[in-house]
Amino acid sequence: MLEMFDLTTVVILALVAFSAGFIDAVAGGGGMLTVPALLSLGLPPHIALGTNKLSATFASSTAAFTYYRKKLFSPRFWSNAFWATLFGAILGTLMVDFISTELLEKALPLVVLATAAYTIWHPQPKGDSHELPKDDPKIKQKQWGQGLTLGFYDGVVGPGTGAFWTVSSMSLYKMNILLSSGLAKAMNFTSNIASLVTFIILGHVNWTIGLTMGVCLMAGAYLGAHSAIRFGAKFIRPVFVTVVVILSVKLAVDAWF
Repeated sequence: MLEMFDLTTVVILALVAFSAGFIDAVAGGGGMLTVPALLSLGLPPHIALGTNKLSATFASSTAAFTYYRKKLFSPRFWSNAFWATLFGAILGTLMVDFISTELLEKALPLVVLATAAYTIWHPQPKGDSHELPKDDPKIKQKQWGQGLTLGFYDGVVGPGTGAFWTVSSMSLYKMNILLSSGLAKAMNFTSNIASLVTFIILGHVNWTIGLTMGVCLMAGAYLGAHSAIRFGAKFIRPVFVTVVVILSVKLAVDAWF
């Protein structure tokens, strides 16, 4: 299908995808760039969402693997979050055609803005210690509640999922923003892949566009994840806050006006 578009359009798509991959790896919210870009091509909304999940999976897998290699994500510790996110994302994707999202879309900008405010005023753990919370039954319950809720949200709507994972993890587990970002990227990949498989089964994916953008997203995610890990909270926090504020404004304009 890319042959239908001129070279300029393809280059713009590639740049949008690279930028989205970088942003997503650092703060989440890359979908606010890629979904409008796909819709601007004239794709039906359900095809645009399915194709976006395909390309986004490249970015989230790259970022998640980078954080894992740097020992900023422990699959064993977060196994309950994984299963909860997987189930939530599948359920959300299956439910997307049966529930009304109008109220959610109107409330979402306020939730995203509150996320930015929380990040600005939330006290960060002192020093560079990357300690996981103590493993106990309450942690498992929190993981299931968080995973089901955010997995379902990502399956139904999507924008800001990574940001919600980061800020809720800082709040629930008292972790620093780097560890919280590592968890966010891994769980974002989980919900992306679960939702993608569901979209594929439903036939809602344009493979040519999705794979092309996916390669560019992967490159952006690689650079973004390494930048976040290298420069830490002093880099992540301002990028995170900027992204969620812009995201909230965009969502507000789309939903209210």
